[in-house]
Formats: sequence, structure tokens, C-alpha cells
Amino acid sequence: MTPMDTKTTSALLYLNGISVSFDGFKALNNLSLTIDPGEMRAIIGPNGAGKTTMMDVITGKTRPDEGSALFEGEADLTALDETEIARRGIGRKFQKPTVFEMHTVEDNILLALSMDKSARAGIRWRANAGDTSRIDKILDTIRLNHARWRLAGSLSHGQKQWLEIGMLLAQEPKLMLVDEPVAGMTDAETMQTAALLKEINQEKSVIVVEHDMHFVRELGVKVTCLHEGSVLAEGSIDQVSTNDRVVEVYLGR
Repeated sequence: MTPMDTKTTSALLYLNGISVSFDGFKALNNLSLTIDPGEMRAIIGPNGAGKTTMMDVITGKTRPDEGSALFEGEADLTALDETEIARRGIGRKFQKPTVFEMHTVEDNILLALSMDKSARAGIRWRANAGDTSRIDKILDTIRLNHARWRLAGSLSHGQKQWLEIGMLLAQEPKLMLVDEPVAGMTDAETMQTAALLKEINQEKSVIVVEHDMHFVRELGVKVTCLHEGSVLAEGSIDQVSTNDRVVEVYLGR
């Protein structure tokens, strides 16, 4: 067994020496990162630090020039396409919510449920009792059970973010990548989103990319700060936020 095999037997996600260049610019520079099963990790860093490119590599949107990306200790993400990676259990929520605005909240979840039911997906497909139970649980988790019959287009910005998180949950990922979930939210919605993600983290592993440090502190999880495509600092929010280099390149701005 090689040393890398030993390190990855227990890790859910293992990035090792990932480098990505675009027209001579190194978006990722020998990036290494390990996410354990059941972990929630917050990723912070200035614009251009490599946060989005890192998620692009994890989801198969971008192929690294160098390095390896293993999921569950065996799946080489660099050799799989986006559909195969999603099928293995990695789901991504982008910063801007994309919900079906002319459908109800419940139908949005139902549509997400049907996406991996190709044999039944179609105009005649309807939820069975098991699916209905899952929809109820998801709506409870995302705090939208009271709004299940409302059109998604009538929701607040924060509620649309929660609905999209629910649509991602419907696809039952093992690892969720969530990009700036509280951007544009009220303070109350921000706190509710922290509680929502902590609840989800009881069953799923989660990577949260975020700029709002109050929200990151509320999550209370390990924080990784990226800078110029590699890990600058890692630890608790207190450890990272008092790191001289992190203050210099990010928090001090």
C-alpha cells in the first residue's frame, strides 16, 4: 500500500498537489486538502484565491494539470465527467439560486427527486409514499414546509437559497459543495442558514465557501483559508482569523 493509499482510506475527499493554470495564471498551485466523512469545512480567502476552481475540480468541470483528487478513497475525480461525479454523490449549489420559479416549492423538490429516476421521470411520473415522506423531511429541514404550495418565484432571496439547498438534498449527495449561501441574506436568514447547514451536516459532509466571517463563526467548524491557489492557513475560526498572513492578505482588507 502506498502512502497516498494509507492517507485516503479514511478520507471522504482527498486532494493532493492539485495545480490548474489558465493562460499562464495558476488558479491552483499544489493545493492539498482532506475532508473527513461527516465533516463540514468552511473555505475562505480573497477573490482569486482559487475557491471556485477548487470546486470546479471536485465536480469535474475543470481538469487539473497536476495532482490527484480521490473520493471515498478510490474514485479518481480527475478521470470522471461531471455526470459521473454527481452520480457518485457529490452535489454543488452555486451562489446564484436557480429554481423553477413558475412551479411550487413542493414541485421544485419533486423535480429534483425525479432527476435520478430516469426510468420514471417524465410527464406521468408522480411521487410515491416514500418520495412524499422524503419531500416532507426536506421541506422541514429547509424551513419551507409552510410555503410548499407557494410559487418559487414568490419566495424571498434567502428562501430561494434554502429551496435550492433542498433540491440538492433531494438528489441525496454524500458531499455537498455550497457556494456563498448567505450572500444577500438578512441577518435572521443568515443565522437560520447556519442552523440549517448544521442540521444537514448530521447526515451529509459539507464544504461551504463563504466571505461572511460572522456566518463562518456561527458554523463553528474547521476553516481553510486559500491564497494564490494553495492553503494559507487551517484551523478553528479563532486560529485562522488571528493568523498574521490571513489578516494581511484577506481579513485586513
